[in-house]
Amino acid sequence: MTITALPPTETPIRALTRSSGARMSLATHKVDYTDAELAALNDQFETMSATKIIRWAVDNFGPHLAMSASMTDAVLIDLATKVEPAIEVVFIDTGYHFPETLATVEEVRRHYGLNLRMMTVARQNEELWQADPENCCSAVKVGQLDRALAGKDAWMSGLRRTEAATRESAPIVSRDLRGLVKLNPIATWTDTDVDAYIAEHNIIVNPLTNQGYPSIGCMPCTTPIAPGEDPRAGRWRDSSKTECGLHEQ
Repeated sequence: MTITALPPTETPIRALTRSSGARMSLATHKVDYTDAELAALNDQFETMSATKIIRWAVDNFGPHLAMSASMTDAVLIDLATKVEPAIEVVFIDTGYHFPETLATVEEVRRHYGLNLRMMTVARQNEELWQADPENCCSAVKVGQLDRALAGKDAWMSGLRRTEAATRESAPIVSRDLRGLVKLNPIATWTDTDVDAYIAEHNIIVNPLTNQGYPSIGCMPCTTPIAPGEDPRAGRWRDSSKTECGLHEQ
């Protein structure tokens, strides 16, 4: 499939018909979407470009919108900043990241002039990933994301359905456990789509992706994968854990 990024000036998404019979322009700011409205929007977004989905989010939630970034690559950042250069980008510095990941954060920040919000985790007397590996992610990552999203109405992530079996049915737009609207604008993109966008737009990528790390998390919990292994096999290897909790609905 060919991904075509539509320009920020494209025409608004068609109006959504509400149950009351009134018509609502999707370019009009509205925070209190019902679950039924979000489900209808999700159906519409299935066939729409990532740029158009991001434009809808920016138009509807404005300064109360943020996006999370893992810094595996800058694909979603590139798409989002072309729509809204000042969008807030959240990166959670767990204290356990690879040096390459932190270097990628700085390279991306400088390249795009990012409105970057670094959520830094306080150092512990005992390394949490050793003391309580099962709850480390929820205490470190999820807790910091909760802080970053306080006062927000919506947020975006680069989650994609092809990344893992646990993500195969991920919606493009939904309501998260905090009650916020969550968007995954590139949920339908395949690895081929991502690779093509990176090549066409000269996107910054984490150098670890070329060293056997297709999925990059914290250093103590991420290992390189062998040829033929699942892309996320290196995350929490020899553990039943498959997700950090950031994307649990």
